[in-house]
Amino acid sequence: MPTTEPIRDMLGRPALTPVTEARALLLAHLRGPDSTGHQLPLLEALDRVTAAPIIAPEDLPPADRSTMDGFAVIAADTFGASQSSPAYLDIVGEVLMGHPPSDRIRRGTCQRIPTGGLLPEGADGVVMLEHTVTVDETMIEVVRGIGTGTNVIRRGDDIRAGEPALPAGHRLRPQDLGLLAGLGIAEVTVYRRPRVAIIATGDEIVDYRQTAAAGQIRNINSVTLASQVQRCGAVAVDFGIVSDREEVFVATLSRAVAETDLVLFSGGSSVGVRDLGERAFAHLGKPGIIVHGVALKPGKPILIGLCEQTPIFGLPGHPVSAMVCFDLFVKPALSTLAGLPTEAGEPRATISARLTRSINSAAGRLDVIRGRLFLDENGRWAVQPILGRSGAISTMSRANSYFLIEEPSQGLSAGEAVEVYLYQ
Repeated sequence: MPTTEPIRDMLGRPALTPVTEARALLLAHLRGPDSTGHQLPLLEALDRVTAAPIIAPEDLPPADRSTMDGFAVIAADTFGASQSSPAYLDIVGEVLMGHPPSDRIRRGTCQRIPTGGLLPEGADGVVMLEHTVTVDETMIEVVRGIGTGTNVIRRGDDIRAGEPALPAGHRLRPQDLGLLAGLGIAEVTVYRRPRVAIIATGDEIVDYRQTAAAGQIRNINSVTLASQVQRCGAVAVDFGIVSDREEVFVATLSRAVAETDLVLFSGGSSVGVRDLGERAFAHLGKPGIIVHGVALKPGKPILIGLCEQTPIFGLPGHPVSAMVCFDLFVKPALSTLAGLPTEAGEPRATISARLTRSINSAAGRLDVIRGRLFLDENGRWAVQPILGRSGAISTMSRANSYFLIEEPSQGLSAGEAVEVYLYQ
């Protein structure tokens, strides 16, 4: 287990931890999900995480089927067929959807078959309707030959009985539910969703539904953080707005640790509130604080710690900073607690875009720059930085993406290509 003692500078102050190191330190301390899963009906399992591998109980498809409208044939009867030299086949029946074929295909014969129809016994291919000419009700001309298996999906071509259908630790998507439905699986075993406590701190914070008096501010963070939690497939539990008084805050934090799997508290980034968070950790269980701030803008003042196995995040009070810290630290932690692979919580570059203007940065920190991604007049992707203070939530609302200025860099130049991450 990594050390929990924070690195300090020459004056004894906690040194800022690089983002990647802070995230690695956090994840090294985390446990996985509860080992026991519970059963859910298939239609309730979207976005849940599988707690065990799912093995195919049968072949899919369960029988050979046509992938085209046309005629089921023996492929050898069509070899060399062309417009000038067609092959003639007798029509001996028709495959009806939902019914087994009534007759066997023999040399020189065929049956009409729709897309998805069961392939008659003896047939090994399907000639597309467009490649036939009807002579009369009893005979067709085939004007283009086919090979064995053409326009046919064989039994088990999709997946065979006994093969892994889905691994453990897989977030179920619509296509996954479709696969399980095709296999006749009506229930799945999934992990319990992590419960996340959300606490807003500050005597100046009021409910967002109230009128804010002079010196007060509506509670933005509890709303944005709860929404981010839900996007991660976890359950947000609102512990309300808590006073800056230490005894009140510590009591609420202790209750949150006891009742949930992960705790978020947000407050101003002032030294006073930061000290309150540090003092609160002293009342909780070991290991306590593992990160005392990161080399990040916005989001520098974050506190990260644990009480026993429960991760606790002290997020900055400024809404933009809190949301950025959630993406970089809380989301990977929730992925681990949910049973997903660690990389599931990592941001993923999706689009390379041209930067519309130069932007400066201070070396030694990671800058997260909000942006507006768009197609320029030449049909190429471009990204316009959206600048503003970390307390300006409208900058996040106007942004559809963000990009990074890495720690060693002192800025980026207009026209430079950057990797852009999309906001959901």
